[in-house]
Amino acid sequence: MNYRFSTFDDVSELSSAICMGKGYRRAKSNYFFRAESFFNVASKAEDYRDNTPKELYYERYGGKALHEQSHGESFLAYFQSFDQEGLYIMDEPEAALSPQRQLTLFIQIAKMAEKGSQFIIASHSPILLGIPGADIISFDDGAMRRCSYEETESYRVTEMFINNRQRLTERLLEEGK
Repeated sequence: MNYRFSTFDDVSELSSAICMGKGYRRAKSNYFFRAESFFNVASKAEDYRDNTPKELYYERYGGKALHEQSHGESFLAYFQSFDQEGLYIMDEPEAALSPQRQLTLFIQIAKMAEKGSQFIIASHSPILLGIPGADIISFDDGAMRRCSYEETESYRVTEMFINNRQRLTERLLEEGK
């Protein structure tokens, strides 16, 4: 499916920081996946539904129209409809997903990467940051640098909270008074 439409020209600084070039192998699929614009994508999928056999459309998205699902369910169902090797740029795909659904997305991304897909993902999710074989690039303090999973702020904050929840909660709530 080829989704090409614009609802709001919101130009990200990312566009001036990335230089794409053609190689000998062209990706069969590519997609820029952004949580903030997903409602518009789901609406466009509804527009395209008229030109797709009903059973194929519903099968593609887990048996229901995207707008008939919760935000997280539709977000995940839409991404799971991708099955071709490609380049996927994703901006905080965890935003609509529970931790359990993040694990489902984790599996989908790992399987697609195994088959040759490439992903560029901006994420704060300690679950998605843990995908095996990922190169994690930190942009902290205005500089780009590779870091390990355990060095990420997302991992450290999550670990600190899980291992010291009671003490941390008391301290945070006391400071807020």
